[in-house]
Amino acid sequence: MKIRRHYIALRRSYPSIQENIPFEVTTQELADLLDCTHRNMVLLLKRMQQEEWLIWEPKRGRGNRSALSFLVSKEQIALQEAQEMMQKQDLHSALELLQQIEESPQLRDQFQDWLSGQFGFHSEVQGKRRTDILRFPLPQTIYSLDPAAIHYTGESHLVNQLFDGLVRIDPRGEQILPQLAHAWEVDESRTRWTFYLRKGVLFHHGRELDSSDVKYSLERLKRLAPQGLYSWVYSDIIAMDTPDDTTIRIQLSEPNEAFLAFLTTNRASIVPQDACASAGELFGTKPIGTGPFRFGGNEQGVWILEAFAPYFQGRAFLDRVEVWTLAEEATQENHAELQSFQIMHNARLSDMAAERWQQVRQSGMTCKFITVNELKEGLLGNPTIRAAIDFAIERTELLKLLSGDVIEGVNSFWPDLEATQQDESAEPDWAAIKSSLARSGYQGETLVLATIPQYASDAEMIRQVCEKSGISLQISLIPAEQFKGTARMSADLLLFAVMLDEHRELRLIDLYKSMQQHALPEVHDMLERSIQLILSEPGRTLRAAIFKDIEAELKARSSLIFLYRKHLKTAFHPSVRGIALESLGWVRFRDIWFT
Repeated sequence: MKIRRHYIALRRSYPSIQENIPFEVTTQELADLLDCTHRNMVLLLKRMQQEEWLIWEPKRGRGNRSALSFLVSKEQIALQEAQEMMQKQDLHSALELLQQIEESPQLRDQFQDWLSGQFGFHSEVQGKRRTDILRFPLPQTIYSLDPAAIHYTGESHLVNQLFDGLVRIDPRGEQILPQLAHAWEVDESRTRWTFYLRKGVLFHHGRELDSSDVKYSLERLKRLAPQGLYSWVYSDIIAMDTPDDTTIRIQLSEPNEAFLAFLTTNRASIVPQDACASAGELFGTKPIGTGPFRFGGNEQGVWILEAFAPYFQGRAFLDRVEVWTLAEEATQENHAELQSFQIMHNARLSDMAAERWQQVRQSGMTCKFITVNELKEGLLGNPTIRAAIDFAIERTELLKLLSGDVIEGVNSFWPDLEATQQDESAEPDWAAIKSSLARSGYQGETLVLATIPQYASDAEMIRQVCEKSGISLQISLIPAEQFKGTARMSADLLLFAVMLDEHRELRLIDLYKSMQQHALPEVHDMLERSIQLILSEPGRTLRAAIFKDIEAELKARSSLIFLYRKHLKTAFHPSVRGIALESLGWVRFRDIWFT
């Protein structure tokens, strides 16, 4: 209600006045504070008194000073207003209001307690019909649900619920399985792939999928994202033909053993040609796919997914999923207290809370590391200085700043190559570190570390550790959609992260392709030769050996500096059934049901 905001404004104007303590003021003075007329101010005061927020004892005469007593704090009224906004699904206004009132440390906690009760599993019964709803918070902003335009994990997860690809991969990354295509084959040259589509698969707007949609989807991806994630795969497509509605043939320019794996990613999701052409650039806000859920709308940061009854693999148990995109600071603290969430991703629980929850630790993990821009003239062209910088980023100190049960040191993308981790309780030898830097030739020059805004806190902790070592570090934040471009080429160091999951090979090739942009010619050529060997090698074991050789050479040059990794955990309440994990460690909504 607007009147609550008027009360908050009045209450903030008298910060030294305590509740239930009368003070004298004129109606006109109050009207000036709210920039309204004397008459409207009188009406507002009467209404606030009816709400029992204050006591107003007017005295006759426009200039006479009347008695005013505030009965409730501005924090109480702000909490009521924020709760009403949230119930109307106006998340951003609610959080903005709370951020304006920073004086009370209790307000945030009260709102967090109330907010936790709004999430989780709910059933609504009308007559004999029961509607099952899962509502959960996502500490991210959703910019687009167009498979060709997504950048963040939250977007990626929702795209997985809305769209399907020709094929899918099992969670361990060992087997590629049918999805929209029930079968496929490749010729002897391993450049011509033929896929046979299921019949009767419907898009959410009611039209049946056919082979022309597959052709359109891949052509559209090449057109909209020529430099996008995994573009080095789909850029190899030189021709496609559709001999009938359920068959598509794809011709590659050369053999690419990553092609089938690429088709399991949500980048290769199949979209409807007619709906995309009609929506144009707005398709990301009005997505239409073939997935188990259809898009039900987005208002004020609440993204609604509704079960798609004709889904070809069976209807979801849930009827609706509501994803509330809250500001990160609103959900990152006290996860263990939010018991009504019932499902929590990347959870960190206390020992007591862990006893009440079931936890799954996924095989996937996020690995953070730094690469060196060797094309930039200056200090880091010297391998001795690179090695000294690597040594000076003290991992033990960094892990202390990052403390958590899912954070640990890392020195390889491959678990079987992990060396014994150093003792994290040992104190760093800062004198030895500074001596090493001095011997290398580093004299305190400022180095620029570039990364994306989502890793700003990681970059700041690295800067703090470097400062203790005697390294001057300046942080440059570059939007994710620009990070692969030329904007980062003025930096000395680049902070990256890679998800090591069932798509490990694709992600590492994408990383090494990216590193080629700032590698010296001999390193660029080494990476190119190695990547070509990987893409032409059918055997997983032999491909892994080539990957490990690349890593060893980059580490020996101190061009690749490992930092730490974060294991993914999903915690869920015992009432939840059907938990099955997909890429990025998220739960597949289609399989969830509650007791």
